[in-house]
Order: sequence, then structure tokens, then C-alpha cells
Amino acid sequence: MDLRKLKTLIDLVSESGISELEVNEGEDRVRIVNAGSPAPAGQVVYANPAPVQAMQAAPAAAQAVAAPAAEEAPAETGFIARSPMVGTFYRAPNPESPDFVKVGDTVKVGQTLCIIEAMKLLNEIESEQAGVIKQILCENGQGVEFDQPLFIIA
Repeated sequence: MDLRKLKTLIDLVSESGISELEVNEGEDRVRIVNAGSPAPAGQVVYANPAPVQAMQAAPAAAQAVAAPAAEEAPAETGFIARSPMVGTFYRAPNPESPDFVKVGDTVKVGQTLCIIEAMKLLNEIESEQAGVIKQILCENGQGVEFDQPLFIIA
């Protein structure tokens, strides 16, 4: 099982509030225990011997989950449009199309700001507030976390 899958599983367990998740994939078996449960937090158990790299990278993946929360505060002030899910941020519906919005554009409530791809589904993220786009906080194709700031609208 690759590290991206492990990180995604760790994210899902931490966000969902479940106490434990066990996944079997071929001969690999992974068990993730949530920090809120009585068992040790973030425990990953391999039934089959795993490469030393994977065992050392699992704690790093767990620390990477906390890293986005420590990001610097946005320079602009105003309404912050946040990501409702974990996924990949896209500014346009496809590479040849223009971006949904640019800095300086005026947006209405319900207007599409971006797309977040999650589990092969493209989810249009709509503006919750009318105003002007002051800052775009994500790069096209960047992975985003739940509740991560995406846009500042003033």
C-alpha cells in the first residue's frame, strides 16, 4: 500500500470521528486507531512484514496531516471561502477553459468558484457570499484539506 493511500486513510479516520479502521488490500493489512479512542493514537499495524521505509514514513504522514493547520494567516481580510472536503483544487473545469474566477472578479452567492476533485468526483464549490475576490489561496492542481482556506472575498 503506497503512502498516499495511507495518508488519505489517516485523514478519513481523523475527520470522520470513527475510533478504528482496518483495511485489507491483497496481502497488506493496515489498522488505524483514532486519537480519541483509548488505544494508542495513530497506530499502524502491518500483518505482513513491511519495508522499513514504509514503517518510518507512516509517522511522517500522520504529522503531515497537522502541517496545513499551521499555515500562515492570509494577508487580506474578508470572508474566507473554505474547502468543504479533502481533494484536489482546480481553478477551471478543464485545462483549456478560463478560470472560474480571478482576483478582482465580482461574485454572487451560488456562483462557482472552483472544483475540488475527491474520489474521482468533480465537486463545484460555490460562493457563500457576494463580493470581490481579493485573494486566491491555492494553486491549480494542489491538494487541499477539509476546512482549508481557498478564497478571500470582500
